[in-house]
Amino acid sequence: MGIEVTTLDPWTDADEWNRYVERSDGTNPFYRAEALRLQAADTGSTLHLLAGFKGQEAVGLFPVFEYSKGPITGAFSPAPFSWSCYLGPSLLNVGKLKQRKADRRTKQFLEGSIEWIEDEISPVYSKFVAAEFDDIRPFTWNGYTVEPGYTYVVDLEDDEETLLKRFSSDARNNIRNADDDAYVIEEGDTDDVERIVDQVARRYENQGQAFHLNPAFARSVHTVLPDGSLRPYVCRVDGEVVGGILVVESKTTRYRWQGGVKPDTEIDLPINDLLDWHVMRDGLRDGLERYDLVGAGVPSINRYKAKFNPRLELHYEITSGAFGLDLVVDQYRKHR
Repeated sequence: MGIEVTTLDPWTDADEWNRYVERSDGTNPFYRAEALRLQAADTGSTLHLLAGFKGQEAVGLFPVFEYSKGPITGAFSPAPFSWSCYLGPSLLNVGKLKQRKADRRTKQFLEGSIEWIEDEISPVYSKFVAAEFDDIRPFTWNGYTVEPGYTYVVDLEDDEETLLKRFSSDARNNIRNADDDAYVIEEGDTDDVERIVDQVARRYENQGQAFHLNPAFARSVHTVLPDGSLRPYVCRVDGEVVGGILVVESKTTRYRWQGGVKPDTEIDLPINDLLDWHVMRDGLRDGLERYDLVGAGVPSINRYKAKFNPRLELHYEITSGAFGLDLVVDQYRKHR
């Protein structure tokens, strides 16, 4: 029996889809139906929930966004310029299989998904980002171009003191020597979500770079996802928010999604070191396994992230077809 790839409805089948998301090791809260619907609405794209089944058993998930501009159609995961965490394909119910069977299921699911995308969307251009998903060979076998991307991951293990000792001396001193009475770090509310996004937008603007994350989208994500899925960590000094990080949380991992930019204030306090430490410390206390710093491709930012002694992990950017639709989408997002 092979793998049948079909689609679930983003509204009427949302509960079923979310059950599969919760059982897959390679997903995060942005895979949930309610978050995917928000991404589709925010980017003007059409959402397709591809699911692979072996009989009645779900074996794979692949949220795909169809975007059209005039006669040009593209397929994306995540949605074009949505600024979501990783999406792409994800597997479930393969962990206990022998390698030969796991390879066969992966191949059949991905080839079935690729066939569905080609038949139903017929994209001129496709772009998928796969993370926590190692076997992308079926994409290369089907003519896709695969480029590596990089992120830093801190393993949350042992105890707090052991974790802290792995940091650079600069980071350790900043955390240990900060005056505890000078600041408060806490998990904020939906208004703080927007404050963090606005702070990131100002930082990008000051550097002459485009930043398309809609604060209303971030607020909606915080509102619709289950409690704890999106955590706005904020640092307050005299009651005023001076810095923050939006943390996305899965079963095993915290993701440093947005924030942690250079503060607007000249306060003599290592705000981002303290924020990242509290995020990691709380994750360790809650039994999580990893803190994904989300990105290791910008040298100036890498120097900061590297002081937490992370390890390097790969993800993959998978593309096919005529280059250029992503630039069309970029212009669309700027216009919006």
